[in-house]
Amino acid sequence: YIFGNGIMAEIAHYYFENHTDYQVKAFIVDDEFFNDKLFCEKKVLSISEFLKLNKDKLKIFIALGYRNLNQIREDKFQFFKQKGYRFASYISEKASIFIDQKNIGENCMILENNVVQPFVTIGNNVFIWSGNHIGHHSKIEDNVYISSQVVISGNVLIGKNSFIGVNSTFRDNIKIGEYSI
Repeated sequence: YIFGNGIMAEIAHYYFENHTDYQVKAFIVDDEFFNDKLFCEKKVLSISEFLKLNKDKLKIFIALGYRNLNQIREDKFQFFKQKGYRFASYISEKASIFIDQKNIGENCMILENNVVQPFVTIGNNVFIWSGNHIGHHSKIEDNVYISSQVVISGNVLIGKNSFIGVNSTFRDNIKIGEYSI
């Protein structure tokens, strides 16, 4: 199940359906935004409808962008986490990931052509768009959005809820504070 019915949800749907073993069952939206019955040719459920399903047999992916420094995505992630839901993540098989899956949090999206070097830690609810370099021993905290062509050198800390714009570069051994752009 994918939460959202915008561009991010459409992109998540494409990757999950075409590049994983997951099968997207439906999309979920807030009750007040429940208008359309179909999105990407899949059923749309209100949160109220979704909460009636057996959560033990499903996973959810929160497909919201970086608005308000990722706060809206974080709020939905926390809402479903507190209710005991499990989360899917998408990690492209065309990304070069040199860390164990346990070093990558829940509800993450890591697209193609990323290099994630050894000893990196990636928090929950992190989106890493295509074509980035995440250097050794770096830590990406929760609810971060990294756009394309970003270079993060070794031993860098990216604080929670940060947005890292296209072509940003960070030298070794620096710390980026929380809620940074």
